[in-house]
Amino acid sequence: MFDFEYDDFEDPADEGRLNDLVASYEEKGRSAYFDSDALEDVATYYFERGEFKRALDVIDHLLETQPFSSDAWMRRGIVLNTLGRHDEAIDAYDHALSLNPTDIETTINRGVTLDHMGRPEEALEAYASILAFDPTNEEALFNKGVTLERMDRLADAVKVFEECAELNPDHPEVWYELGYCFDRLGDNSRSVACYDHHIDADPYSQDAWYNRGIVLNRISRFREAVESYDMSIAIQDDFASAYYNRGNALANLGRLEEAIESYMRVIELEGGDAATFYNVALAHEELQQYETAIKYFELAVQEEEGYAEAWYGLGCCHDALERHEAALTHFERAIALNAEVSEFWYAKADCEYNAGLLPQALDSYRKVLGVEPENREAWMDYAETLFEAQRLEDALEAYRQALSLEPENAGAYFQQAKALFALGRPEESLRSLKMAFRLDPSTKDEFQQTYPDLYGDARVRRVLGLDQ
Repeated sequence: MFDFEYDDFEDPADEGRLNDLVASYEEKGRSAYFDSDALEDVATYYFERGEFKRALDVIDHLLETQPFSSDAWMRRGIVLNTLGRHDEAIDAYDHALSLNPTDIETTINRGVTLDHMGRPEEALEAYASILAFDPTNEEALFNKGVTLERMDRLADAVKVFEECAELNPDHPEVWYELGYCFDRLGDNSRSVACYDHHIDADPYSQDAWYNRGIVLNRISRFREAVESYDMSIAIQDDFASAYYNRGNALANLGRLEEAIESYMRVIELEGGDAATFYNVALAHEELQQYETAIKYFELAVQEEEGYAEAWYGLGCCHDALERHEAALTHFERAIALNAEVSEFWYAKADCEYNAGLLPQALDSYRKVLGVEPENREAWMDYAETLFEAQRLEDALEAYRQALSLEPENAGAYFQQAKALFALGRPEESLRSLKMAFRLDPSTKDEFQQTYPDLYGDARVRRVLGLDQ
């Protein structure tokens, strides 16, 4: 969209004249005569201050005296588009083009409005009509790229933006749009480079700094991401999204206290939402500040009752405080919301195990394995729970499943040996122990602590090679 302006009033004397002109217009209105230049200046004054309805009224006044001014009809279209009155804007552009069919500015503005109306193919036709006889028109190219971008034709948009950048490397927005497109295409390094190019030209672009931070965070360049968010915030102190993502980057760096401060700034600016409360809670949980974490997880579920991860977080905090009954209540709430998340079942199973609820723990471990049948750790925990429940044959089968997933796991061989020994199968137990010792000699110490009598038995020591 072209800027809605006629003259620049940078000189203090000119600015004073403009203010006097507007005051006169507001006092006398349509009852007095103002020439077209004066009306254009007053309309520009209102438009630049966001008083769009007043700007439209002045343009309509101008058109009463200059009904064949294609420029005035175009300006009317710009104001109507800004007001969201797109159909009327198109009518105004069409009227302007009936008076001046080859006017480039009007055609481009018409294309922009068509794009906003969700009519991108017609917008592209408008730009094509210009590029057909002026293929180097950078504004037509740029807006064509924007429309292609909005259509998710990102690779095509990149080609057009690159052509525009080649024509005018100092174009104020093209590098920003290229950064966005490369971001969407997953080309992170080129995205950052384009945002850098844009920032070189416009170092006070808080959105460019912000988007740059998002890309850097995605590729785990967290420190640089924080620096980008810091720049964005320095430019716009109330940029809540920048504070939020800054918090995420700080959390990824393990700078949890600073992350909390950043999230709290979001809450201060926007009143807090479920996601922000949740992230504050996660940081406090990581710091083992469980009571404070519980407070913020509760705020998260108050904001969004169906926030399964927050219910899970509550369960983890209560479990850490050995409040098993409360923990299980919250794990069950999380599972009721999403039973397909194995992590929820796993936490519930561990909590039930810690509370001595072995049958329930076994049911929950089976749920984990139903979702993740190749989870070796889950097979091990399931096996050990079976062992404690004196279901030795089932435990032995579970250990074998774990070993089938990770044949070189010394711990699984050691635990399997315990089950075999309890089943009265000492020879198999010794073979399993021997494999455990071969894979990890440190398991010999665990064997000594678990079975001191066997460790001292001469035959066992000989079979296991403990004296070598």
